[in-house]
Parts: sequence; C-alpha cells; structure tokens
Amino acid sequence: MLHRFISHVQQQHLFPTGQQVLLAVSGGVDSVVLAHLMHSAGFPFAVAHCNFHLRPIDCDRDEQFVRQLAQRYDAPIFVAQFDTLNYARQQHLCVEDAARRLRYEYFEQVRSQQDYAAILTAHHRNDAAETFFINLLRGTGLSGLHGILPIQGHIVRPLLPFGREEIEAYALKQQLQHVEDVTNASLQYRRNQVRHQVLPLLRQLQPSADQALDQTIQHLQSVERLYNALLEPLRQQLVVHQPDGIVLIRLQLPFPNSQSQLLYELCRPFGFNYATIEDILSASQSGRHFYSSTHQALLDRQCLIVQPLQSSPSQLLPRLHIHTTRNFDFHALDWRRLPPTTAYFDADRLKLPLTLRHWHEGDRFQPLGMSHGTQLLSDFFSDHKYSLIEKQNQWLLVDANDTIHWIVGRRTAHPARVTPSTTTLLSVSLISPTNDEPQFLPNNS
Repeated sequence: MLHRFISHVQQQHLFPTGQQVLLAVSGGVDSVVLAHLMHSAGFPFAVAHCNFHLRPIDCDRDEQFVRQLAQRYDAPIFVAQFDTLNYARQQHLCVEDAARRLRYEYFEQVRSQQDYAAILTAHHRNDAAETFFINLLRGTGLSGLHGILPIQGHIVRPLLPFGREEIEAYALKQQLQHVEDVTNASLQYRRNQVRHQVLPLLRQLQPSADQALDQTIQHLQSVERLYNALLEPLRQQLVVHQPDGIVLIRLQLPFPNSQSQLLYELCRPFGFNYATIEDILSASQSGRHFYSSTHQALLDRQCLIVQPLQSSPSQLLPRLHIHTTRNFDFHALDWRRLPPTTAYFDADRLKLPLTLRHWHEGDRFQPLGMSHGTQLLSDFFSDHKYSLIEKQNQWLLVDANDTIHWIVGRRTAHPARVTPSTTTLLSVSLISPTNDEPQFLPNNS
C-alpha cells in the first residue's frame, strides 16, 4: 500500500512532495494510516486536530492521542477547541454541518498563516460512495454527484484510491493504534445510515457494487468537466464582476427549458440553492432580497446584484477630509475642473454640524443650478440610472436641518453654493470607505 500511495501522490501531483503540508488527524484509523504513510514516505507534514467537545471525555481522549501521535512523528501540531453545539444553534445548522464548517475554516486558517502547501484529509473510496448517496438524497445537481474530488482548492485527499477494508488491513499489519469514535456506529446520522444500511444492501444485490459505483462517479466527473467547459462562455457573458466586489448576473437567460439549471450554476459559487433559484425566477417585482449563508442578492429589473453579507458597501462609512479657507478668493479656483470627490460650500450658509446618512423614501434636494424648487432624490437616481444597490449605498451629506447638500461623489446642492461673495470656503473631500465612525463638523467650526 505504501508504494501505491507514493506512486499515486507523485503521478497525480497531489501536493509538492518537498514542501510541508497540513495533515488533518482525528485519531481514527483513516487519519492514523495517512499519517503513517506520510511519515514512511518521507513527506514532511504538520498535524491539525479539532476538539469539538461533543463527547467531553472521548474528545479529550482523542486530542491527547493525536498530540502523542504528532510527538512520535516529530510533527508540529495545531489544536482548536470549539463549542460546537452553541455554534450550531447560532448558525441554525445541524451539528454535522457546524463541525464541518468549523473544521475546514480552522484548517485553512492554519494553512494560510503557516504557509503550508496543502491540507490533507483521510477521505477514502468508501467515503466517496457515501457522499454520493447523501447528495443524491439531498437532490443536488451534477456537482453533488461527482463524489469527493481528490483536489478541491487547498484540500487534497490522497487516500481516495483505497477502500476501508484495505486501510484497516494496513493498520492491523503495521500494528497502528487508533481511537474509535463511538458515534460511527450510531444510526442517528445520515452518513452512518448510508454506511451501515444502504451500502450493505447494495452489495447483497450486486457484489461488485463498489466497483460499479466508483466507475459511475468517475464518469460523472468526466461529464462535469465537459459541462463546465461548455458553461464557461455563458458565465463570461452573463456574470460581471465589479471592482467593488459586487457581482451582476444578467437574467436574460438562454435555453428557456433549462433556465433554473443555468441560473443555479451561475449562483452556486455564492451559496444559493435550487429553492432560492426558483424563488428568484418566479419573482416579478424589483427590490426583493434573497439570501444564502454567505451572500445576499437583490433583484433589479433584469439583473441580479450579488454581494457578500459581511462586506456590504452600504455598511462602509466614507472618510471625509474637511477644510475651511477664510478670506476666500472666488477666482482662485478653476470651477470647470473640480474633482467629483470634493464638494465646496459657502460655510456661512451651512447649518452645522454636517452628518452622513443614506437616502429615505421621499427625500428631496435642490441640485446646483436649480434656483427654485426641489427635486425628488428618487428622480435623480432614475435620471442617472442608479441600480437598487447603488441607491441603497449612496451616501448623503446633510446639515443640522437634514437638508441634503451633497450626493457624495455625484452632485452638490444649490442652497450653500459658492458665489463671488463667499468669504469662507468649506471643502469636503472623499478619502475612502472605512469602518470607522464618520467625521462630523462641530458647531463652532
């Protein structure tokens, strides 16, 4: 098994064999065998372990075992402690999904900080078969039926060519000790139901079920590669990535009979499921929001505007540089060449302090040059073809009377305009978005 393992790693270029990798070790037989193979092959590695505190005595035992294993192989070790049940409640996840998310986020954090070449997990051929049926029952698309991929980002699974029986036989022959997770036998979890009930029944019906399923998964992986190659031109045509992190997905979709599938593939990288895709396609009114665990999408006419939940531009406050010039000479500035990121006001016409806010329904302002009357801000947005996201993210500079004096970066207002009779000039310059508090002008400025 060792020679096959080394040959598989090298032929498939799973990871740079001269660089240190991070090995996820639970203490179970699979990860113990992977650690032994890595050590025997002379591949350098560090160990990462998660204590989920789901079974206090057993979890602490597992952690101690993994620490001793790392010491035996003279490998650096990283251990994380998680309150998994509390996290699952907060995130509205089942315990399995919560543990999976915590585990992989922690592994990636360690890999990135320590600059390891890859994260190795001990998933094997039987795990791939179980995942196939779990995803089949969930109703996932093609991407869920390709099983477990050998390389997925920084995650590498070098034991996929090997089955559980072969791994256990290797552990027995090498006299490798391991710890047993008692929950592996519990039928409370869907994976165990597939492992202990579904797959044994299939083997009774068809003795070569494992080989047939492995071939099916390989065929599906080939079909998916072809599918993605054909999908890529459509993705480039329909998906626009903007510099500010916002993604625009055009909803003028071809293939009327397959629009759900196409939109699902376009939205899948942002965590949206099939049910949400159906809601999007059936929605008839702009302004509706849709959410995944990581992103929000806003329907705006024939476009879907997608942005991360944690970095919505509307939450970023602009930093402003404020400067006052006394004894101001009107003719000192070239008023034809003013940058849009700076606004100029007659300080004596402003009711201080100035503050920043977003727009409200019914907001009105008097654009520079309009000597009488006001304009609905919504009309200004329409005239300048604002999307719904741009409307929500637009900052307004208002005075103590809540009079709008600047649509920040776009248009100043008429009431506090600069004229030849202005003696004190107040300039407000947009620096950059920040999470800091906005700067206000004090009353005595």
